[in-house]
Amino acid sequence: MKKIISILLLLISFTTYASNNPSSYDICVYGESASGVITAIQSGRLGKKVVLISKNTHVGGLVTSGLTATDMNRNDVVGGLTREYYQRLYTYYLQPQVWVSQNRDEFFVKSLKRTYKGKNEDRKMQWVYESKVAEKIMVDMLKEANVEVLFNERLKLKGGVKKSGKQLTGIEMESGKLIQAKVFVDATYEGDLMAKSGVSYTVGREANDQYGETLNGYRINYEKGTDLSQIDPYVIEGDKKSGLLPYIDKKAPSKQGAKDKKVQAYTYRMTLTDDPANRIKIEKPANYNALWYEVLLRQIKLNPSIELQKIITLTPMPNRKTDTNHLDFFGASYNYAEASYEQRKQIEQLHKDYALGMLWFLGNDPRVPEHIRKEMSDWGLPKDEFVDTQNFPNHIYVREARRMQGEYVMIEKNVTKEGREAAAHGIGLGSYALDCHYVSKVIDGEGKLRYEGTIFRPTTPYPISYYAITPKKKEVTNLLVPICLSSSHVAYSSIRMEPVYMVLGQSAAVAAAMAIDNNVAVQDISYADLATKLEGLNQIIKTQ
Repeated sequence: MKKIISILLLLISFTTYASNNPSSYDICVYGESASGVITAIQSGRLGKKVVLISKNTHVGGLVTSGLTATDMNRNDVVGGLTREYYQRLYTYYLQPQVWVSQNRDEFFVKSLKRTYKGKNEDRKMQWVYESKVAEKIMVDMLKEANVEVLFNERLKLKGGVKKSGKQLTGIEMESGKLIQAKVFVDATYEGDLMAKSGVSYTVGREANDQYGETLNGYRINYEKGTDLSQIDPYVIEGDKKSGLLPYIDKKAPSKQGAKDKKVQAYTYRMTLTDDPANRIKIEKPANYNALWYEVLLRQIKLNPSIELQKIITLTPMPNRKTDTNHLDFFGASYNYAEASYEQRKQIEQLHKDYALGMLWFLGNDPRVPEHIRKEMSDWGLPKDEFVDTQNFPNHIYVREARRMQGEYVMIEKNVTKEGREAAAHGIGLGSYALDCHYVSKVIDGEGKLRYEGTIFRPTTPYPISYYAITPKKKEVTNLLVPICLSSSHVAYSSIRMEPVYMVLGQSAAVAAAMAIDNNVAVQDISYADLATKLEGLNQIIKTQ
């Protein structure tokens, strides 16, 4: 008993010591995402003392965890540090020795089905790459900028944010470590620091009438996506008493455009390889549930000649690897944004089981057509990626979580081509289509099964306002939020691309440094001066 008491006293003493001996910085970047990395690098290059806090042992978020086919409609509108990063990837892949399983010509011509002589070549940028390479380059850039990185640290969710009036003074980690800074940047996908700082935010979809939008809220899209109306939604076909298949909502909202708390489907962007020397067989997960894939199976039965690439997307990556997409788990991500760390871990495991289970299902279930099973059998996990997480990506693809309600809200009319009202005070450009993956499977008013929530509408480059990354001044004056920024669900469906997050991260760093140098709130810096500094750093903030 005395020994236990001694250990407890030692732990209490350590926590007290850590809290009473805070580490002080100019800028604290909370979140190891690619946006966080770019924010930290730019802060360091501006001569600020900066710390980047990672919840795991990695940096880069999705950019270094499977999402290696860059989503960016107009690569030419990416500038600044983000362009430099993709240029470093380009330079890396010019080295013949890094092509282990194929050569550069073979990759571009045979795998991507195109030559590499074009716009990307002219700008010397590489938009498809391997996760391990991406992380190495980010680590090198962080070291060059003298950024201190803290690994395996997470914000204490209850009482971890220290505040004096509207000013954040420090954040306490679960370990007891206290970080003080003049300006904080929340570069997480979830927005934990933002939410715990007393900043207004939302989760889910607004009603269309809140911002005068047309694509928000609950919506069955009768033009896009798969029509499931021929598929029986019950566990035993034709038997309603057997109950609905998993993750099908039996009661849909009363009308199109109604608000709810649902978010688009999450997934893991898995890396696969067909190189026998580097391939690990995909095993059936312990928590495999065949009913999760029953709707898919019934779709396949309606079109038995369907190709594997019409079910999942296998985008070629260097060295006979793929960025594997569309392993989406509809309906399993709704609670993630507001969940505890332990609950998030459970949701992540659920998505991992689903992703691996779907690949195993496509390669092994005898009910799947033989041509699909045969093609799927060529693919496996790569031995040389994610070596500390069982060759599985270390980060779930959080497509959308919390969204701040800040000084300016980006909405549909700011990002669509038709009837656009461009946002003022631009600090970067978005250009990807309005793209929301399916949100749920529902039984509609006619008793038919349908997917719901998808948006896909091409657009042209548009500015993103500086005041969309600042909280309301009446709430917090020294916090910037480049990922969970102030936006409606509709606008966020386009903004939410990793290069855009990275661009906004660099702009946030410059703004943070200006706020420090001028001793003003982040909302009160001179936008004219900010724009001049950003353009001096080759940031692209205006449309042509």
